[in-house]
This record gives sequence, structure tokens and C-alpha cells, in this order.
Amino acid sequence: MSTASLVRDARRAAGLTQASLASRLGTTQSAIARLETEGSNPRVETLSRALGACGRQLRLEARPHEPSIDETQVAGMLRMSPGERIKSFERSYAEIRRFALAAARSRGELA
Repeated sequence: MSTASLVRDARRAAGLTQASLASRLGTTQSAIARLETEGSNPRVETLSRALGACGRQLRLEARPHEPSIDETQVAGMLRMSPGERIKSFERSYAEIRRFALAAARSRGELA
């Protein structure tokens, strides 16, 4: 979710107009409009103040990164020597090729 939509959604949920939020923050309606424009990049303090004026609280949380790959497989490959990795790749390639040919035969693409 973008900061623009975060502020806009919080303002609307609080039943505020841009002008009324601006009044609460001691700024102008046009400043709120800029804050709600996609691509806006407010400071954390500004975002927190705007959300606070809408009855929301900004919480920042740092969590451990969740890997998008199976790191155990990577670790296993790194324990192999370069020659073993090449042989493993060649075996995998041969299996995939056999699978692809069998699929093509089942679709009648090969005689």
C-alpha cells in the first residue's frame, strides 16, 4: 500500500475532508492533496502526524527477511565440487528433456 493511499484511506475512514485534516495539522488543503498523490514520499514524522490526526497510529516493524528460495537446496549445491554440480545439472537436464519428450508424444506432436 502506498503512503498516499494510506493517508487517503485513513482520512476517509475518519470522515474527514482534506481541508479538515489540513486544519488539524496546521497546514493547507493543497498540502494534504500532495500527500495523497501517488508517488508522494513524506517523511516518517509527517506520515505519523497525518495518520495520528485521523485517529490512527503508525507502527514500523523490522522483521527477518523471508527468503523466496529453498536455501537448503542452495547450501546442498554449494557443498558439491564444481564437477559434481555440472554432473547434477546434466542429470537434471536429461530428466527434464525426457519429461518434455514424453509430454510432446502424449499430445501427438511426435511420432
